[in-house]
Amino acid sequence: MDVLIFPNDKDGNMLRGMHDKGDDLSIPRDIEFSVVFPDSNSVQEFGSYFYHLDFDVRAKKIGKVSSLPWSVIITLNIAPTYEGITAFQQKLEKVAAPLGGRNYGWSCFSEEPST
Repeated sequence: MDVLIFPNDKDGNMLRGMHDKGDDLSIPRDIEFSVVFPDSNSVQEFGSYFYHLDFDVRAKKIGKVSSLPWSVIITLNIAPTYEGITAFQQKLEKVAAPLGGRNYGWSCFSEEPST
């Protein structure tokens, strides 16, 4: 059995927790990345950029971060690896930062190993 090693940061801890609960991290699935913004104009520009790259894009006003009340969810179908997740978050941040946005996190459903 391969031993998976995860960095001691937010993403590594989340992946470690998924792995420890029996999630098969080799199975691709939809991962939703949340990026928060200060206003609807930033949301529209950011969302349009990723929509034109054929990503599933959803936006809504959530208000969880008072100075960044808008959230954009970008969905990417990949196996949840540390490298894949952090690389995509860097891409999101590169587009979001000039618009006043920042990454807020990611989530996905667990996949059980096949027997």
